[in-house]
Amino acid sequence: MTTATATSPVRTEGRSRLNEIWRIVRLHCVNPSIFFGVPWIILGGAWAITVVIAIILTSAGAPVDQVLEGFRYSWAVLSPQWYLVAVGVQAIAFTFSFALGFGTTRRDFWLGTSAMFMFVAVEMAAAIATLVQIEKATNGWWVGAGMFDTLWYGQEGWLVDFYTSFALQMFVLFVGAGVTTIYMRWRMRGMLTLVASVIVILLGAIAAITAADGWMGLWEWFASIGIVGGFTIVLGLALVCAVGGYLVIRRATPR
Repeated sequence: MTTATATSPVRTEGRSRLNEIWRIVRLHCVNPSIFFGVPWIILGGAWAITVVIAIILTSAGAPVDQVLEGFRYSWAVLSPQWYLVAVGVQAIAFTFSFALGFGTTRRDFWLGTSAMFMFVAVEMAAAIATLVQIEKATNGWWVGAGMFDTLWYGQEGWLVDFYTSFALQMFVLFVGAGVTTIYMRWRMRGMLTLVASVIVILLGAIAAITAADGWMGLWEWFASIGIVGGFTIVLGLALVCAVGGYLVIRRATPR
């Protein structure tokens, strides 16, 4: 008699690092409007208001070129940045506990969240840089509405506009995320310590520069490094927030 031994198949599917990181990205995309919808609603609303104001001014007889120059220092193009700080907060506060609940490590969670931030920054930076060029080509959407070709935008080409937007958005996203990790790790005591530390550092730096009569030298140095150099510093600060947030979240306790 021959005895056949039946063995149940054992699932040996590996959980690779890349799959775990991508799973966190998909977790953040459960409600994609938070990352990819609301920022553009804010930006679109600011654009519509700008166009309406420009139409009113040109209808009153103001030359298009003068209207466009009047918008040169408008901050409307930066309107989504304040919301993106809140997005960085929500990305940690609303998903960290849930992600740990289905077995994700803190490192994979942070890497996946960082990847999501990068996707958002690249998408918005590419779109804004392109809209700057369209606005310039149409002389302010044909009515002198300067929404995107303002501040430093439009001065040094598409690539610089992309890089500066990318750096700025990575910074605000990681500031929101980094501050949230401090709250999750040390709660209100940590937040008060952070605020006090930032105030002390800023006041100390201002006092030191003033005592050394170095304000003129500081402005000259910023002018010498240019727009790209300035936003490279911003991107470096984003990296500091990213690394600091990871170091803190390794010890954070979800509640």
